[in-house]
Amino acid sequence: MPVSKFDADELDESGFKPLSAEEAQALRQRQPPLSPWRVVVWQATVGLLVALLAWGLTQNRVAGVSAAYGAMAVVLPAALFARGLSRQRLAAHAGAALTGFFVWEMVKIAVTVAMLVLAPRLISNLNWLALLAGFVVTMKVYWVAMWLRPTRRDPINKN
Repeated sequence: MPVSKFDADELDESGFKPLSAEEAQALRQRQPPLSPWRVVVWQATVGLLVALLAWGLTQNRVAGVSAAYGAMAVVLPAALFARGLSRQRLAAHAGAALTGFFVWEMVKIAVTVAMLVLAPRLISNLNWLALLAGFVVTMKVYWVAMWLRPTRRDPINKN
């Protein structure tokens, strides 16, 4: 699709510069992708710590179980999503991979909601505050994982 003069002026003003193939390859080497399985492992670890902390601080087993269930409402759907995404890597077309991504994201959301709805039926005397703490803290692992992801240094520029 040809770019009109008006469109070209807007692109120049926005400061956006497309990367060349070499620049894109160098960026991929400096910032390797983060494995979704690594995030799931971190989430499970943090969820376990939150559950133990809730149990230890309150001296109430139900609080620990509630916090653990909140964490599992994040970890299990995330593991399901990671499994689905690993299968999408084999997709022949980008459109199929994108569609698969959205389908697995919807599955993840549906499983999360179902687990939260079932929580009062599965855990007697559910402690909602502990469940929410386990859920929220475990969910925030996504952000921490992005900050702590490994990076490779460029041996030439040493930046």
